[in-house]
Amino acid sequence: MVDIGQNLPMRLDHISYVASHEQVVDVVQRIGSLLSSTFLDGGIHPRFGTRNFIMPLLNKTYLEVVCPLDHPATDETPFGKAVKKRAETGGGWLSWVVSTNELDKLESRFGRKAVEGYRRKPDGIELLWKQIGVLGTLEDSQLPFFIEWQSNLHPSSDGQASASIEKIEIIGSSEKVSTWVGFPLKELLGNVEVTFKRASSEESNGILSVDFRTKNGIIKID
Repeated sequence: MVDIGQNLPMRLDHISYVASHEQVVDVVQRIGSLLSSTFLDGGIHPRFGTRNFIMPLLNKTYLEVVCPLDHPATDETPFGKAVKKRAETGGGWLSWVVSTNELDKLESRFGRKAVEGYRRKPDGIELLWKQIGVLGTLEDSQLPFFIEWQSNLHPSSDGQASASIEKIEIIGSSEKVSTWVGFPLKELLGNVEVTFKRASSEESNGILSVDFRTKNGIIKID
């Protein structure tokens, strides 16, 4: 982790890609084949009305493919709404997520408490975390949200990681994202390159594409 600016340790935790419930298996197979890596069934998020599949990546990061469920929480929680909204527009990149171990400072900045999340993996192990900032992501998809893990087991440790995030291209403003996060993105993302472009009349803010370094070279997923 890094510790600069507001003395707020943070790092890139994971990136989220959305598929509809009907297409999630096909999407998982397609991306897994492109990256020559395997997804694991992450289980259901009962508080958000979603479920996910996890691909562990190098540098303690991971890729999540998440889909909405036919569940009341999908329409009642910010994360559920964000996932459902993205699925209804054809799916694709949802957000990038930043982990911190000082979530209380973000709670003070946002003026509200973080939301508790959990999911039980198929092997019975339960993962616990808190998250905040999803309302910002829901309003402007270029903005990441924040997570603090309450469990010792991080999803990147499931399975064998072989690929890594090389570059994230975002439609939006680097200045706005840096202000939202609290310090320069270079300090947060380290060796991961991040580039920004202005939205055209047919585009909206958010992740445009992600480049992954794999054993077969650089693979771009948009």
